[in-house]
Amino acid sequence: MVWVAVLLAVLGAFCLALGAQKQGSAVKADTGGLALSSNGFLRLLRNPRWVLGLLLLCVGMGMNAVALVSAPLTVVQPIGAIALVITTVVNARDQGITINRATTVSIAACVTGSALFVLLAVNVTQENHHVSMDDELTIVLLLALAVGVFGTLAVMFRHRMSAFVYILGAGVLFGFVAVLTRIIGKHLLDPNGLVLLNVQWYSVVAIAAAGGLGSWFVQSAYSGGPPDLVIAGLTVIDPIVGIAIGIVILGELRPDVHAVMAIAMATAASLAIVGVIALSRHHPEVTKRKKDARKAAGRAAP
Repeated sequence: MVWVAVLLAVLGAFCLALGAQKQGSAVKADTGGLALSSNGFLRLLRNPRWVLGLLLLCVGMGMNAVALVSAPLTVVQPIGAIALVITTVVNARDQGITINRATTVSIAACVTGSALFVLLAVNVTQENHHVSMDDELTIVLLLALAVGVFGTLAVMFRHRMSAFVYILGAGVLFGFVAVLTRIIGKHLLDPNGLVLLNVQWYSVVAIAAAGGLGSWFVQSAYSGGPPDLVIAGLTVIDPIVGIAIGIVILGELRPDVHAVMAIAMATAASLAIVGVIALSRHHPEVTKRKKDARKAAGRAAP
């Protein structure tokens, strides 16, 4: 069963990579690198390339979900990081760009850091089979705060937000969504037989709000940056946020964890996040956009 899960995770990574690349190119062609508008989003719904990318993303997430249920987290989660490598190669060929050394180092940092963080986290955490209503409400309130902060930023600095801020917000929001989805799943499978009556309404509202804003952030990130940056954010920030919530709020940290392990986890997470930041600054597509913007500003100046 483990090998089936590995195969699903690999296929899921390919689907995520190709889906991100297709959606990214569709958004870029529609917006021309400008901020995504509501009218632009409605046009994307009629764009076959964007819709195909959405379908590939859904298939990839579904395969990854089945893989996570069928095999240990230590086996499946690091595999998802290869989607970043695949996206980078596919996007480079599609856009006709050369991957520079800074991009290669950034991607290596993302993949290495996220894989080490997950592997270390699995060895120091334990599953919490009972999530109290207080813990669930705490997660929802923190998510509401995150939605408020990132939503305010999106409104106030819509035309000045960088692709990194968009993908940081999406990664944080989807990390919360993953945790709440898991909690709701446990409620539905509770042997008390109440099924839907176990599910708290505020958790459903929180998932809908965070999922909607996170999806908008992903599409906005496509318009301001390469699709491999989007995948980097989602495969690095999302699991880090989810595991951090499990440790800090749900009490999934084992009692016999040494301080050295905690420092190692923090170092691995920092390496992965630094990789995402570096990718957002030194990716050849990003640097090309900056040069084009400076040239346009120079021509416009009297």
